[in-house]
Amino acid sequence: MKTPKTIVWGLFCLCIACADAGKSHNALIGFERPPKNIIIFIADGAGFNHFNSADYYQCGRTPCQPYESLPAEASAKVGFPVRLAMSTYPAGGGYDANAAWADFDYVKKGCTDSAAAVTAMAAGIKTDNGALGVDVNGNPVPNLVERAEQLGKSTGVVTSAHFTDATPAGFVAHNISRNNYIEIAAQMVNQSAVDVVMGCGHPFYNADGKPDKTPHYKYIDKSTWTGLASGSAGSDADGDGTPDHWTFVQTRNEFQKLMTGPTPKRVFGLAQVFTTLQEDRSGDAHSPPYKVPFTQTVPTLEEMTKAALNVLDEDPDGFFLMVEGGAIDWTGHSNESGRLIEEMDDFNKSIEAVIHWVNTNSNWDETLVIITADHETGYLTGPGSGPLPTGPARGELVEPVWNKLVGDGPGNLPTMEWHSKGHTNSLVPFFAKGQAAESFENTVDGLDPVHGPYIDNTDLANVIFSLWSKSAHKKTGPLSHWPAKIQL
Repeated sequence: MKTPKTIVWGLFCLCIACADAGKSHNALIGFERPPKNIIIFIADGAGFNHFNSADYYQCGRTPCQPYESLPAEASAKVGFPVRLAMSTYPAGGGYDANAAWADFDYVKKGCTDSAAAVTAMAAGIKTDNGALGVDVNGNPVPNLVERAEQLGKSTGVVTSAHFTDATPAGFVAHNISRNNYIEIAAQMVNQSAVDVVMGCGHPFYNADGKPDKTPHYKYIDKSTWTGLASGSAGSDADGDGTPDHWTFVQTRNEFQKLMTGPTPKRVFGLAQVFTTLQEDRSGDAHSPPYKVPFTQTVPTLEEMTKAALNVLDEDPDGFFLMVEGGAIDWTGHSNESGRLIEEMDDFNKSIEAVIHWVNTNSNWDETLVIITADHETGYLTGPGSGPLPTGPARGELVEPVWNKLVGDGPGNLPTMEWHSKGHTNSLVPFFAKGQAAESFENTVDGLDPVHGPYIDNTDLANVIFSLWSKSAHKKTGPLSHWPAKIQL
């Protein structure tokens, strides 16, 4: 049984209290029995239409995915009964549901970035854009991974982007800037107690998965890399006083072998590619889905998810896993419709793999699965949307229009249009199924005229913190992972 390093209980309680003084989350969730396993899927940059685009391509209709089934259609093995929207704004921001549907450009203002969003989702507090795992004053805030470790659970983060990108890093590290990749990598590799890290950022390979003659130490420095590759890196993850070194994997075959059979205690998987698994590969990025051949030497997000599950599910105390479709956001920034479909497909296949795992290796009475996004990127709509004029006269008031995507049958790219290359303040989808999933329905913040009831991204962490609040500590002690305050 794992007995990892701990976090300060006082900071944990403060984290919950500061997130929303007006809510009593323990009262709202009714002291539900906490789930043994929690798996969170984050489609970085995906709004409602990003999910819809994959549905149209795969099925010719929406909804299409198992998790999108309506509550009345939900069965024991497929549909997710909790279907909400979620607000994403950073510290000092907000979301006005009526204003969002009265002004086409409203959601282009007050947008979060992934760092502030992941801090909200992982730690339950609002912070400034760019800040990672720290509050607005630079103080480290405990996150879900650290709390899970405190309870003796195994933990892991998986992404299709580089492992030091904001979302995976925000569940493990603390830094005043998401761009301090070298410091973040050192924290994740040498200071954290996390058991699985999988992603990209290999210094010896380019975006096409081909070897580079000169290493590029952008996401990990030479010293940290050398320790990782040699098998000598790793902190004391289980609290027994001796270092727990990483088992390092990098080839696709090594990832695939981890999907079944016996596994090492800790695994650091760095795919042999620099930036993303597939999105950043060469070729026409605006071509139809799958027209440009994939890089075959790197694993899929689905394969990494299966490998991570196989490593983590050995823990009798359960586990916490975050899986990110990180490159979905990259397609939004570049308005790449075809590659958006590719990334969403792999993301959905990863979800299907987890649903299968729950149905065959666990059950929905002990496992909670959440699917959401950190923010919307690209302002994706159907054709003909925008602040359209109501008449021919100059200066006449404009009437905003949001049209739906137009499907053209399975296997064909739906007709859609982008209105931005940045983030928006739009609501994003939120799905949940499993033990205590209904707890999120008790934290609704407002009612959107289009998307219905919505929660806030801080509710994700705070509900889970509340579910775990009565769980016994495996170990108590000081916050030894991080300094009291991150220095500027």
